[in-house]
Amino acid sequence: MTDAPRPSLLPLIDEKRILVIVGSGGVGKTTTAAALGLLATRQGRRSLVMTIDPARRLATSLGLASLDHEPRPVPEEKLAEAGVPAGQLHAMMLDPKHTFDDLVRRHAADPQTAQQLLESRIYQQLSAKLAGSQEYAAMEKLHAIHEAQSYGLVVLDTPPTANALDFLDAPQKMVDAVESPTVSLFVGAYRSTGRFSLGALGLGAAYVMRRLARFTGGEFLDQIAGFLFELSGLLGGMRDRAAQVMELLRRPEVGFVIVASPDPRSIDEAIGLHERLARSGMSPSALVVNKVHPLAPFALDETAVREALERGLVPPEESAATASRLAPLLLAGHEALQVLARADVVQLQRLAERCGPDCPHLRVPLFDEDIHDVRGLVRLADCLA
Repeated sequence: MTDAPRPSLLPLIDEKRILVIVGSGGVGKTTTAAALGLLATRQGRRSLVMTIDPARRLATSLGLASLDHEPRPVPEEKLAEAGVPAGQLHAMMLDPKHTFDDLVRRHAADPQTAQQLLESRIYQQLSAKLAGSQEYAAMEKLHAIHEAQSYGLVVLDTPPTANALDFLDAPQKMVDAVESPTVSLFVGAYRSTGRFSLGALGLGAAYVMRRLARFTGGEFLDQIAGFLFELSGLLGGMRDRAAQVMELLRRPEVGFVIVASPDPRSIDEAIGLHERLARSGMSPSALVVNKVHPLAPFALDETAVREALERGLVPPEESAATASRLAPLLLAGHEALQVLARADVVQLQRLAERCGPDCPHLRVPLFDEDIHDVRGLVRLADCLA
Protein backbone atom coordinates (compact mmCIF):
# COMPACT_ATOMS: atom_id res chain seq x y z
CA MET A 1 0.00 0.00 0.00
CA THR A 2 1.42 3.43 -0.96
CA ASP A 3 1.28 6.48 1.25
CA ALA A 4 -1.20 9.20 0.41
CA PRO A 5 0.43 12.25 -1.18
CA ARG A 6 1.32 14.99 1.26
CA PRO A 7 -0.66 18.23 0.89
CA SER A 8 1.12 21.11 -0.80
CA LEU A 9 0.56 24.83 -1.19
CA LEU A 10 2.22 24.92 -4.60
CA PRO A 11 -1.14 24.74 -6.45
CA LEU A 12 -2.33 27.68 -4.34
CA ILE A 13 0.80 29.66 -5.22
CA ASP A 14 0.19 29.04 -8.92
CA GLU A 15 -3.55 29.81 -8.91
CA LYS A 16 -3.90 32.89 -6.69
CA ARG A 17 -2.88 36.52 -7.07
CA ILE A 18 -3.47 37.40 -3.41
CA LEU A 19 -2.97 35.28 -0.30
CA VAL A 20 -4.35 36.68 2.97
CA ILE A 21 -2.71 35.10 6.02
CA VAL A 22 -5.00 35.03 9.07
CA GLY A 23 -4.65 33.65 12.58
CA SER A 24 -4.13 34.62 16.18
CA GLY A 25 -0.89 36.16 17.43
CA GLY A 26 2.18 34.06 18.16
CA VAL A 27 1.45 31.18 15.78
CA GLY A 28 4.07 32.05 13.13
CA LYS A 29 1.78 34.05 10.84
CA THR A 30 4.42 36.56 9.69
CA THR A 31 7.01 33.84 9.15
CA THR A 32 4.52 31.76 7.16
CA ALA A 33 3.71 34.80 5.00
CA ALA A 34 7.42 35.34 4.28
CA ALA A 35 7.93 31.66 3.44
CA LEU A 36 4.98 31.74 1.02
CA GLY A 37 6.44 34.81 -0.70
CA LEU A 38 9.77 33.01 -1.00
CA LEU A 39 8.07 29.89 -2.32
CA ALA A 40 6.21 31.92 -4.96
CA THR A 41 9.44 33.57 -6.04
CA ARG A 42 11.08 30.16 -6.40
CA GLN A 43 8.16 29.29 -8.67
CA GLY A 44 9.08 32.26 -10.88
CA ARG A 45 6.47 34.76 -9.66
CA ARG A 46 7.36 38.32 -8.72
CA SER A 47 6.09 38.54 -5.14
CA LEU A 48 5.42 41.07 -2.39
CA VAL A 49 5.03 40.29 1.31
CA MET A 50 3.08 42.98 3.20
CA THR A 51 2.98 43.14 6.99
CA ILE A 52 1.62 45.59 9.53
CA ASP A 53 3.45 44.01 12.47
CA PRO A 54 6.00 46.58 13.77
CA ALA A 55 8.25 43.80 15.08
CA ARG A 56 11.41 43.36 13.00
CA ARG A 57 10.97 39.61 12.43
CA LEU A 58 10.13 39.91 8.74
CA ALA A 59 12.92 42.39 7.94
CA THR A 60 15.49 40.37 9.89
CA SER A 61 14.58 37.02 8.37
CA LEU A 62 14.78 38.47 4.85
CA GLY A 63 18.11 40.18 5.47
CA LEU A 64 16.72 43.73 5.38
CA ALA A 65 17.90 46.46 7.75
CA SER A 66 14.35 47.80 8.07
CA LEU A 67 10.97 48.00 6.35
CA ASP A 68 8.75 50.98 5.57
CA HIS A 69 5.73 51.96 3.49
CA GLU A 70 7.50 51.36 0.18
CA PRO A 71 8.28 47.85 -1.15
CA ARG A 72 11.93 46.94 -0.67
CA PRO A 73 13.72 44.22 -2.68
CA VAL A 74 15.28 41.44 -0.66
CA PRO A 75 19.10 41.57 -1.08
CA GLU A 76 20.35 39.51 -4.01
CA GLU A 77 22.97 37.73 -1.93
CA LYS A 78 20.32 36.54 0.52
CA LEU A 79 18.16 35.21 -2.29
CA ALA A 80 21.17 33.58 -3.94
CA GLU A 81 21.74 31.55 -0.77
CA ALA A 82 18.24 30.13 -1.21
CA GLY A 83 18.47 29.66 -4.97
CA VAL A 84 15.84 32.35 -5.58
CA PRO A 85 15.91 34.72 -8.60
CA ALA A 86 17.21 38.17 -7.65
CA GLY A 87 14.87 41.16 -7.72
CA GLN A 88 11.71 39.06 -7.59
CA LEU A 89 10.89 39.15 -3.86
CA HIS A 90 9.89 42.38 -2.11
CA ALA A 91 8.65 43.24 1.37
CA MET A 92 7.01 46.23 3.03
CA MET A 93 5.52 47.28 6.36
CA LEU A 94 2.20 49.08 6.15
CA ASP A 95 1.93 52.54 7.70
CA PRO A 96 -1.73 53.29 8.54
CA LYS A 97 -1.21 57.07 8.64
CA HIS A 98 0.54 57.10 5.27
CA THR A 99 -2.32 55.07 3.81
CA PHE A 100 -4.91 57.47 5.23
CA ASP A 101 -3.01 60.45 3.84
CA ASP A 102 -3.18 58.88 0.37
CA LEU A 103 -6.88 58.23 0.89
CA VAL A 104 -7.50 61.89 1.77
CA ARG A 105 -5.59 63.16 -1.28
CA ARG A 106 -7.48 60.79 -3.58
CA HIS A 107 -11.04 61.34 -2.34
CA ALA A 108 -11.08 64.94 -1.05
CA ALA A 109 -13.23 67.39 -3.01
CA ASP A 110 -10.17 69.43 -4.03
CA PRO A 111 -6.47 69.83 -3.12
CA GLN A 112 -7.24 72.67 -0.70
CA THR A 113 -9.69 70.51 1.28
CA ALA A 114 -7.18 67.68 1.33
CA GLN A 115 -4.48 69.95 2.69
CA GLN A 116 -6.78 71.33 5.40
CA LEU A 117 -7.58 67.81 6.56
CA LEU A 118 -3.96 66.67 6.49
CA GLU A 119 -2.86 69.68 8.57
CA SER A 120 -5.66 69.27 11.12
CA ARG A 121 -4.35 68.33 14.56
CA ILE A 122 -7.46 66.20 15.07
CA TYR A 123 -6.78 64.27 11.86
CA GLN A 124 -3.12 63.76 12.75
CA GLN A 125 -4.17 62.11 16.00
CA LEU A 126 -7.06 60.06 14.65
CA SER A 127 -5.45 58.81 11.46
CA ALA A 128 -2.87 56.82 13.43
CA LYS A 129 -4.97 55.85 16.47
CA LEU A 130 -8.57 55.46 15.32
CA ALA A 131 -9.96 52.02 16.16
CA GLY A 132 -9.79 49.83 13.08
CA SER A 133 -7.36 52.11 11.26
CA GLN A 134 -4.69 49.40 10.95
CA GLU A 135 -7.14 46.92 9.48
CA TYR A 136 -8.62 49.48 7.11
CA ALA A 137 -5.17 50.60 6.00
CA ALA A 138 -4.22 47.00 5.24
CA MET A 139 -7.26 46.54 3.02
CA GLU A 140 -6.84 49.93 1.34
CA LYS A 141 -3.19 49.29 0.47
CA LEU A 142 -3.90 45.75 -0.66
CA HIS A 143 -6.50 47.01 -3.12
CA ALA A 144 -4.20 49.74 -4.44
CA ILE A 145 -1.30 47.33 -5.02
CA HIS A 146 -3.60 44.81 -6.66
CA GLU A 147 -4.86 47.47 -9.06
CA ALA A 148 -1.29 48.40 -10.01
CA GLN A 149 -0.64 44.78 -11.09
CA SER A 150 3.08 45.05 -10.31
CA TYR A 151 3.29 41.61 -8.67
CA GLY A 152 2.28 38.12 -9.63
CA LEU A 153 1.45 37.35 -6.00
CA VAL A 154 0.80 39.59 -2.99
CA VAL A 155 0.93 37.97 0.46
CA LEU A 156 -0.79 39.99 3.21
CA ASP A 157 0.15 39.27 6.81
CA THR A 158 -2.93 40.56 8.64
CA PRO A 159 -2.66 42.64 11.83
CA PRO A 160 -2.33 40.88 15.18
CA THR A 161 -5.77 41.60 16.66
CA ALA A 162 -7.95 39.99 19.30
CA ASN A 163 -10.25 38.87 16.50
CA ALA A 164 -8.12 37.80 13.56
CA LEU A 165 -10.87 38.70 11.08
CA ASP A 166 -11.46 42.26 12.35
CA PHE A 167 -10.02 43.48 9.06
CA LEU A 168 -13.08 42.11 7.21
CA ASP A 169 -15.28 44.54 9.14
CA ALA A 170 -12.86 47.47 9.03
CA PRO A 171 -14.08 49.13 5.80
CA GLN A 172 -17.71 49.15 6.96
CA LYS A 173 -16.74 50.28 10.47
CA MET A 174 -14.94 53.29 9.04
CA VAL A 175 -18.01 54.23 7.00
CA ASP A 176 -20.31 53.69 10.00
CA ALA A 177 -18.10 55.93 12.14
CA VAL A 178 -18.37 58.83 9.70
CA GLU A 179 -22.12 58.28 9.25
CA SER A 180 -22.85 58.06 12.99
CA PRO A 181 -25.57 60.29 14.53
CA THR A 182 -22.98 62.23 16.53
CA VAL A 183 -20.98 63.08 13.42
CA SER A 184 -24.17 64.03 11.57
CA LEU A 185 -25.07 66.39 14.43
CA PHE A 186 -21.73 68.20 14.24
CA VAL A 187 -21.80 68.37 10.44
CA GLY A 188 -25.36 69.69 10.38
CA ALA A 189 -24.55 72.39 12.91
CA TYR A 190 -21.51 73.49 10.88
CA ARG A 191 -22.84 73.33 7.33
CA SER A 192 -25.05 76.45 7.24
CA THR A 193 -22.64 79.01 8.73
CA GLY A 194 -19.17 77.52 8.37
CA ARG A 195 -18.88 77.45 12.15
CA PHE A 196 -20.26 75.25 14.89
CA SER A 197 -23.64 76.85 15.68
CA LEU A 198 -25.66 75.80 18.73
CA GLY A 199 -28.64 77.53 17.17
CA ALA A 200 -28.74 74.88 14.45
CA LEU A 201 -29.25 72.16 17.07
CA GLY A 202 -32.37 71.01 18.83
CA LEU A 203 -32.91 72.08 22.41
CA GLY A 204 -31.68 68.82 23.93
CA ALA A 205 -28.54 68.64 21.79
CA ALA A 206 -27.80 72.33 22.34
CA TYR A 207 -28.01 71.88 26.10
CA VAL A 208 -25.56 68.96 26.00
CA MET A 209 -23.14 70.88 23.79
CA ARG A 210 -23.21 73.94 26.05
CA ARG A 211 -22.29 71.75 28.99
CA LEU A 212 -19.51 70.13 26.97
CA ALA A 213 -18.17 73.51 25.85
CA ARG A 214 -17.57 74.47 29.50
CA PHE A 215 -14.89 71.76 29.66
CA THR A 216 -13.46 71.85 26.12
CA GLY A 217 -14.05 75.42 25.03
CA GLY A 218 -16.11 76.55 22.06
CA GLU A 219 -13.09 76.81 19.80
CA PHE A 220 -12.35 73.11 20.23
CA LEU A 221 -15.93 72.17 19.33
CA ASP A 222 -15.66 74.41 16.27
CA GLN A 223 -12.46 72.62 15.22
CA ILE A 224 -14.11 69.23 15.62
CA ALA A 225 -17.15 70.31 13.62
CA GLY A 226 -14.99 71.72 10.82
CA PHE A 227 -12.89 68.58 10.70
CA LEU A 228 -15.91 66.29 10.58
CA PHE A 229 -17.55 68.45 7.91
CA GLU A 230 -14.51 68.16 5.66
CA LEU A 231 -14.14 64.45 6.46
CA SER A 232 -17.75 63.77 5.53
CA GLY A 233 -16.84 64.76 1.98
CA LEU A 234 -14.66 61.68 1.80
CA LEU A 235 -17.54 59.39 2.73
CA GLY A 236 -18.60 58.61 -0.81
CA GLY A 237 -15.10 57.56 -1.77
CA MET A 238 -14.68 55.50 1.41
CA ARG A 239 -18.02 53.77 0.92
CA ASP A 240 -17.19 52.90 -2.69
CA ARG A 241 -13.74 51.69 -1.71
CA ALA A 242 -15.18 49.50 1.06
CA ALA A 243 -17.47 47.83 -1.46
CA GLN A 244 -14.56 47.33 -3.87
CA VAL A 245 -12.39 45.77 -1.15
CA MET A 246 -15.09 43.31 -0.11
CA GLU A 247 -15.72 42.40 -3.74
CA LEU A 248 -11.99 41.81 -4.27
CA LEU A 249 -11.74 39.50 -1.25
CA ARG A 250 -14.48 37.27 -2.67
CA ARG A 251 -12.83 36.78 -6.06
CA PRO A 252 -11.46 33.33 -6.97
CA GLU A 253 -7.98 34.83 -7.37
CA VAL A 254 -7.84 35.59 -3.61
CA GLY A 255 -7.03 32.83 -1.12
CA PHE A 256 -7.11 32.75 2.68
CA VAL A 257 -4.52 30.74 4.60
CA ILE A 258 -5.41 30.10 8.26
CA VAL A 259 -2.34 29.69 10.46
CA ALA A 260 -2.54 28.07 13.90
CA SER A 261 -0.54 26.15 16.46
CA PRO A 262 -1.64 22.86 18.09
CA ASP A 263 -2.62 24.74 21.25
CA PRO A 264 -6.35 24.09 21.92
CA ARG A 265 -7.15 27.82 22.03
CA SER A 266 -5.41 28.39 18.71
CA ILE A 267 -7.28 25.45 17.17
CA ASP A 268 -10.56 26.91 18.49
CA GLU A 269 -9.77 30.21 16.81
CA ALA A 270 -8.78 28.48 13.55
CA ILE A 271 -12.14 26.69 13.52
CA GLY A 272 -13.90 29.99 14.19
CA LEU A 273 -11.96 31.69 11.38
CA HIS A 274 -12.87 28.87 8.99
CA GLU A 275 -16.56 29.24 9.81
CA ARG A 276 -16.49 33.03 9.61
CA LEU A 277 -14.80 33.02 6.21
CA ALA A 278 -17.33 30.53 4.88
CA ARG A 279 -20.22 32.69 6.11
CA SER A 280 -18.66 35.73 4.41
CA GLY A 281 -18.32 33.96 1.07
CA MET A 282 -14.53 33.78 1.39
CA SER A 283 -13.78 30.08 1.64
CA PRO A 284 -10.36 29.36 3.16
CA SER A 285 -7.80 27.82 0.83
CA ALA A 286 -5.46 26.11 3.33
CA LEU A 287 -4.83 25.45 7.01
CA VAL A 288 -1.24 25.57 8.27
CA VAL A 289 -0.48 24.31 11.77
CA ASN A 290 3.00 25.31 12.95
CA LYS A 291 5.15 23.91 15.77
CA VAL A 292 3.69 20.40 15.75
CA HIS A 293 5.58 18.02 18.08
CA PRO A 294 6.80 14.98 16.09
CA LEU A 295 5.32 11.65 17.10
CA ALA A 296 8.01 8.94 17.27
CA PRO A 297 7.28 5.96 14.96
CA PHE A 298 8.56 3.45 17.53
CA ALA A 299 8.88 3.04 21.29
CA LEU A 300 12.14 3.52 23.19
CA ASP A 301 13.35 1.91 26.40
CA GLU A 302 16.21 2.80 28.70
CA THR A 303 18.41 -0.05 27.47
CA ALA A 304 18.18 1.10 23.85
CA VAL A 305 18.94 4.69 24.81
CA ARG A 306 21.93 3.66 26.94
CA GLU A 307 23.37 1.46 24.17
CA ALA A 308 22.99 4.24 21.63
CA LEU A 309 24.78 6.65 23.95
CA GLU A 310 27.64 4.20 24.55
CA ARG A 311 28.21 3.93 20.81
CA GLY A 312 28.38 7.69 20.32
CA LEU A 313 30.07 9.06 23.40
CA VAL A 314 33.70 10.19 23.44
CA PRO A 315 36.00 9.28 25.12
CA PRO A 316 34.95 5.60 24.95
CA GLU A 317 36.37 4.69 28.38
CA GLU A 318 33.81 7.02 30.01
CA SER A 319 30.88 6.02 27.82
CA ALA A 320 29.32 3.32 30.03
CA ALA A 321 29.13 5.42 33.20
CA THR A 322 28.00 8.54 31.35
CA ALA A 323 25.43 6.61 29.37
CA SER A 324 23.95 5.09 32.52
CA ARG A 325 23.60 8.56 34.02
CA LEU A 326 22.16 10.25 30.94
CA ALA A 327 19.88 7.51 29.60
CA PRO A 328 17.02 7.92 32.12
CA LEU A 329 17.11 11.70 31.74
CA LEU A 330 16.94 11.53 27.95
CA LEU A 331 14.20 8.91 28.05
CA ALA A 332 12.12 11.05 30.43
CA GLY A 333 12.51 14.04 28.10
CA HIS A 334 11.56 11.91 25.10
CA GLU A 335 8.45 10.60 26.85
CA ALA A 336 7.42 14.13 27.84
CA LEU A 337 7.67 15.19 24.18
CA GLN A 338 5.57 12.21 23.13
CA VAL A 339 2.85 13.26 25.55
CA LEU A 340 2.79 16.64 23.79
CA ALA A 341 2.86 14.96 20.38
CA ARG A 342 -0.15 12.77 21.23
CA ALA A 343 -2.01 15.86 22.50
CA ASP A 344 -1.21 17.59 19.18
CA VAL A 345 -2.68 14.63 17.27
CA VAL A 346 -5.97 15.02 19.16
CA GLN A 347 -6.16 18.74 18.32
CA LEU A 348 -5.24 18.19 14.66
CA GLN A 349 -7.94 15.54 14.34
CA ARG A 350 -10.45 17.94 15.85
CA LEU A 351 -9.43 20.62 13.35
CA ALA A 352 -9.77 18.20 10.44
CA GLU A 353 -13.20 17.01 11.58
CA ARG A 354 -14.60 20.52 12.05
CA CYS A 355 -13.12 22.10 8.92
CA GLY A 356 -13.48 19.17 6.54
CA PRO A 357 -11.38 18.08 3.56
CA ASP A 358 -12.13 20.99 1.22
CA CYS A 359 -8.75 22.68 1.72
CA PRO A 360 -5.33 21.17 2.44
CA HIS A 361 -4.16 20.82 6.05
CA LEU A 362 -0.39 21.23 6.39
CA ARG A 363 1.51 20.32 9.53
CA VAL A 364 4.84 22.06 10.07
CA PRO A 365 7.02 20.31 12.66
CA LEU A 366 8.51 22.07 15.65
CA PHE A 367 11.96 23.07 14.41
CA ASP A 368 15.03 22.70 16.59
CA GLU A 369 15.72 26.44 16.29
CA ASP A 370 13.79 29.62 15.62
CA ILE A 371 13.52 30.92 12.04
CA HIS A 372 15.60 34.09 11.80
CA ASP A 373 17.08 34.14 8.28
CA VAL A 374 16.46 33.16 4.65
CA ARG A 375 17.80 29.65 5.21
CA GLY A 376 15.17 29.12 7.90
CA LEU A 377 12.48 30.45 5.59
CA VAL A 378 13.63 28.02 2.89
CA ARG A 379 13.22 25.17 5.36
CA LEU A 380 9.68 26.30 6.15
CA ALA A 381 8.91 26.86 2.45
CA ASP A 382 9.98 23.27 1.74
CA CYS A 383 7.44 22.07 4.33
CA LEU A 384 4.70 24.16 2.73
CA ALA A 385 5.62 22.84 -0.71
